[in-house]
Amino acid sequence: MTPTDPRPERRTRRREAARLLLHPVQLRDSLSVAPQASLRNATLAGLQAALAVLIALPIVVLSPWAHLIGFASLGALVALFGRFAPAGRRQSVVLLCGLFQVASVLLMSMAVWLGAPQGVQLALLAIWCGVCLFVTILGRFGAPGALIFVFAASAAMAPQLTLGQVVERTAATAIVAALAWLVCLVTEAGRHVPPPAGDRLEDPLPPLRSRLIAAGRTVAGAGLAIVVSLALDGQHPAWAAMGALAVMQGPQLHIVMNRALQRMGGTTIGALLAWLLLLQDPSVWVLIAVLAALQLLTEVVIGFNYAFGQVLVTPMALLMTYLGAARALGPEMASERIVETLIGVAVGVVLSVVFSSADERAHLAHRIRPAPDR
Repeated sequence: MTPTDPRPERRTRRREAARLLLHPVQLRDSLSVAPQASLRNATLAGLQAALAVLIALPIVVLSPWAHLIGFASLGALVALFGRFAPAGRRQSVVLLCGLFQVASVLLMSMAVWLGAPQGVQLALLAIWCGVCLFVTILGRFGAPGALIFVFAASAAMAPQLTLGQVVERTAATAIVAALAWLVCLVTEAGRHVPPPAGDRLEDPLPPLRSRLIAAGRTVAGAGLAIVVSLALDGQHPAWAAMGALAVMQGPQLHIVMNRALQRMGGTTIGALLAWLLLLQDPSVWVLIAVLAALQLLTEVVIGFNYAFGQVLVTPMALLMTYLGAARALGPEMASERIVETLIGVAVGVVLSVVFSSADERAHLAHRIRPAPDR
């Protein structure tokens, strides 16, 4: 059977697709360990981001703008992009991602400054999820994808801001993003070029209609995740939106389910690690060292299995949030992260099935249906 097999007996309905997503083959697939496309490139990207953290954050802490450490750390994340870009293109990818990261902080901060209430900010965040997905596909930015930009936008949400604060946080993000670009430039010789076969940046660009559909689905998923979070008195609905985005950006239903299971399992373990660390009330210097280590280790392991990366990404995100909130948040963030992630991935999976095309469901059935049924 091919994914486009038109025979009625081979058509897979949404209810059947939902059942297939719970098939043991699917569950085993989510636990599989895949070879890294290029461990060298992944390690280098993590090292570059870690170097940007180790250079920039101590300077920020010792400056009069120590309160901007959270936004400075957001700038360092752009070093993670473009690891498989063709020779001569890496720097332009990192530069574009840096500009988009700065835009994420600036646009949400401007909305706050203009008086947007929380509901409007969350609606803008849901829309931004779709915009970021569209732009990352169009720009062929590759891993780590749209989540980095949405994370930056969510960090910029606030009850109120002055214009001076908007300028400060945007400048902090921009300056460290420029530093990350410079670090990538200086260390470019360590990257494996040309990239390994199958590099996503070399894949054909999906048609405009497909990109718009994917973006629209993501907006709906992020928006619904936010609504569900608020209905359940969630403290961080933006995290639920990111959970939905993380799974819905999968190009096929089996990848959506893999991401959901892996993100949920990895987040649970990672949140526990963050909780244990925050209970110790670590100093800012310890947190900077841990962030740098997590940046490096995440990129080393995430290519083997997305869950491995989430075990390290979750404490990294929570520690950055902790620093950005000037320690106003504490260990309780860990349990809140788990709950919000569960909401997001559940909504993401459900809507991915609801919005799935006949070809996507046929592809899922072709992969998972036991041999006697094929």
